[in-house]
Amino acid sequence: MSFIHRSSGAITLAAAVALATTTTPVAQAQAADRVLRVYNNIENLVRNNADGSCTRISGPDHLTSMLVDDNGKTGTSGVQAPDLLIVQQVRGTGQATAYADQLSAKFGYPAGTYKAIVAWDDPEAWGATHKCAQQALGDLKKKQTNGIVYNTRTLSLAAGDISAYWSAGWLKPGTSYGGGAGCTLYKPPSNDDGSTNAYKWKRTSAIAAKFTIKETGTTVFAATMHLPEQNGANACAGAGDTGIADSGIHVGADATSLMNASTIRVIGIDANRANIASTTLGGFGMTGYGAKVTSGSRKIDYLFVKGAVQPSSIDHTVSSTMSNHMALYGFITY
Repeated sequence: MSFIHRSSGAITLAAAVALATTTTPVAQAQAADRVLRVYNNIENLVRNNADGSCTRISGPDHLTSMLVDDNGKTGTSGVQAPDLLIVQQVRGTGQATAYADQLSAKFGYPAGTYKAIVAWDDPEAWGATHKCAQQALGDLKKKQTNGIVYNTRTLSLAAGDISAYWSAGWLKPGTSYGGGAGCTLYKPPSNDDGSTNAYKWKRTSAIAAKFTIKETGTTVFAATMHLPEQNGANACAGAGDTGIADSGIHVGADATSLMNASTIRVIGIDANRANIASTTLGGFGMTGYGAKVTSGSRKIDYLFVKGAVQPSSIDHTVSSTMSNHMALYGFITY
């Protein structure tokens, strides 16, 4: 019997070549799928109509209207599961979790695959009709807070990586304004007077978190903000402060620490202010995406991203969204 002797180096080389040959297509497929899909906006799943009536939108219907494929088209077989939904005006943990579970079901995942964090677990009700002729639908908008829904298949979140909430700024009606003068934080005791709107400030509490992409260990910062209506006329971010680039936007101290420790950064904002430039958060390395109108004829919603964002054929704004506000999206490669 004869034996063929091979050096250990040759065997190692051959094994490496074989391994590379068999794994390269898989590795290429994984690399092709390394896309973080981010969306902004929910607006409480109750739509205000021009005639004063309101329409309740189901979670599944709203998701279908806002999720898009790589060509910016809704309702196609190419629509893939999102990784982050940055939301404003949810009623609290209950609604946010239900929405997350509806998202899980839409893509055939078990309940709990998507999880939610919110600024306020169960905010107190505020306001009266909320511009709905049907009081029952108006009541659905009396509790409002902000949150983030994330996909646990792709992202992990450590308990210590959620920021404390921070308050928006505003100019109280009847207060004179001049380059930030008159502005204050929109929280007690400076918020709306009277019992009717006593808790309105809670709908503007911002929150952020730092996630980790499980596949690569890449860190991702995400924040959600909702600024008061008064920010439209007078940019306010706090006491005597017009905000970053006179936008009314500011980022809390805890959130800033999380952001500085993150590679990818996304901030979704209902700013209630038009014409905020895409370069506004350039100091954070972020660019704004989605230049089209988002509410009626106004552009008041924004998605800022630090990361390599894929091009969009529809300018990163989903015109079919069933909410009063159009959804924004960014598909970020990593």
